[in-house]
Amino acid sequence: MPKNKLAKFAEMENLENVFQPKHAEIFRTDHPLKGKWGKQVFHNNHPIVLEIGCGKGEYTVGLGKLYPEKNFIGIDIKGARMWHGAKAALEEHISNAIFLRIYAEMLDSVFAPNEISEIWITFPDPQMAKARKRLTGSRFLSLYKKFLKPNGLIHLKTDSPFLFAYTSALIQNNRLPCYIQTDNLYESEIEDKILGIKTFYELQWLSRGKQIKYIRFSLSENPLLEPDIELEKDDYHSEARYMNPNRPATL
Repeated sequence: MPKNKLAKFAEMENLENVFQPKHAEIFRTDHPLKGKWGKQVFHNNHPIVLEIGCGKGEYTVGLGKLYPEKNFIGIDIKGARMWHGAKAALEEHISNAIFLRIYAEMLDSVFAPNEISEIWITFPDPQMAKARKRLTGSRFLSLYKKFLKPNGLIHLKTDSPFLFAYTSALIQNNRLPCYIQTDNLYESEIEDKILGIKTFYELQWLSRGKQIKYIRFSLSENPLLEPDIELEKDDYHSEARYMNPNRPATL
């Protein structure tokens, strides 16, 4: 492991806005902060918004700046990436943005029913081979229902035509409320200051001429069903998404 990663991991242990639960604290049990993030961490009763797969934390920090009346939690398992957002939030004195290092599968161990108001999913791996791993698949959406408030918004921002088509089909198949859907965000007429935040990886995709897609939707009480359709896969392998941006996008 590179020395700079080791240094970041060591520093993360002492950052006041980073939470790294031990396995025993969340495996088949509830974390001590479950249901108490507002009161014991943010010290207010403002709505809590999650960014799942926050990467370097640009959205978590950016949203914190835009909306001081809300609280934001960036979720990821990649500590070396998360370090960037955590440091930026501290240096810019953004007290309503924190970071939680866990696997997304463990979210219901740390958040109580109705504790979360909104969810952002920004540029996730499309997981073209395994629907159960897609962050907008029925498995994860069913997980989100355990702690997301009724009619709570879910935002998906992606460069992947495959994931966009899949999520659109799932929403239609389950008749979920969908408020905004566009396959070319920056050529659309949508005006929303939230959408001006761009992640490190989004800037890479834009520089390659990729169109950014966006969907805003919510869930229903009904069980979720997977769409029974064949989808054309993207013209690049998902594992290449986070490689050197100077390398070709196709392999």
